Amino acid sequence: MEYRKIMALGKSSRVVSLPIDWLKSYNLDKGDTLQINQQRNGSIIIHPVAKMDEEVKKINLSIKADESEDSVVRRLIGAFLNGYTLITLTSDKIFTGDQQTAIRAASRRLYMMVIKSEATSIELETLIDESKASVTSCIERMHMITYSLFRDTIHAMREWDKELVMSALSLEEDVDQLAYLVLRIIRSASINYHLANQLNLDPLDSLDFQTLVHRIERIADHIASMADCLNTMIESNEQLPEEAKKVLVEAAEIALNSYGRAVECYLYMDVEPTNGIIDQQTEIEKLYSKITPLPRYKEITDTSVLTHTINLRENILKISNLAADIAELTIDRAYKSEPS
Repeated sequence: MEYRKIMALGKSSRVVSLPIDWLKSYNLDKGDTLQINQQRNGSIIIHPVAKMDEEVKKINLSIKADESEDSVVRRLIGAFLNGYTLITLTSDKIFTGDQQTAIRAASRRLYMMVIKSEATSIELETLIDESKASVTSCIERMHMITYSLFRDTIHAMREWDKELVMSALSLEEDVDQLAYLVLRIIRSASINYHLANQLNLDPLDSLDFQTLVHRIERIADHIASMADCLNTMIESNEQLPEEAKKVLVEAAEIALNSYGRAVECYLYMDVEPTNGIIDQQTEIEKLYSKITPLPRYKEITDTSVLTHTINLRENILKISNLAADIAELTIDRAYKSEPS
C-alpha cells in the first residue's frame, strides 16, 4: 500500500498522481481516458477505457495435407476460444474435400464467416462483438435449448416417437454454439481488462460461469446420447421393457425438474431450493433399484436392448448428478465476498 497527497491545480481543481508502473503496464499516457467509479464505502475504482485502435488478433494455423478433420476442427476451436478475430488456415499442399467441409461446418458453429478461400488457404473472421454480448443472456438461451432438448427426448421415450427424437437431436448443435461463444467471451475478459469492465465480470464470476457452461454442455451431451439410443432402438424395431420404460421416464422427469430448478436457482441466486434439488438424487437412485436386475425382464431377448436400456439409465443418473453440481455451485456463489 502506498499513500499519495492531493495537490492543487489552479484555484478549483485537485489532482492525485498515478503510479508510473501501473501506467506502463496498461500502456497509458498523457491524453488517455480513465473511467472512475465511486463506491458506497467512499473508495473509488479507476479503470482504463478501451482504445478504439486496439490491434485485431490474428493467427495462422498450418494444416498438414493428411491431418484429420477432427484435428483441424479442434485447433480452429482452440483459436476461436482464445479470442482471435482473424484465423487463417494454410495447407502445406491443398485442402482435401473433407477438410474444407469440416472447416466450413465448424465456422458456422463458431459465429465465423469465410472471407477468403483458395485451394491452399482459408481465412475466417468472427461475426461477434464481445463487448456487446451478455454472458447471462447467452447462458439463459443455452439453458432453455437444453431444457427443451431433454423435455422432448423424454416425451419421445414415452411415446416412442422417431420424429420427435430427430427434432431433439437437431438442438444439440445450438447448445454447443452458445457454449463456444460464452467460453470465448469469458476467456477474452480474463485477459482483457477493458472487456471485463464493460461486461462487469470479475475473475470469480468468470470461473463460476465457465463451470456452469461446462455443466450444461455435458448435460446436453448426455441427453443427445439418450436420443441416439432411442433412435437406434426405434429404427431396429426394438422395445424397452414396459416396467423399465415406466421407471426410466419417471426418473428422467425428476432429473429434468432438478436441472431446470438448479439453473434457475443459479441465475436468480435463490439458494433455498438447492438442498431439495440435491436430495432428489436419492429418489432417482431408489427408482433405479427397481430396474437394476435388468436381465430378469422377459421382454429383453437380446443384448442390444439390454445395452441401450443401461445406457439410458446411466445417462439419466449423470444428468441428475450434474444438476446437483449446479445446485452446489449456487450455494458456493451465494457466499461470494465482495471486493474490499
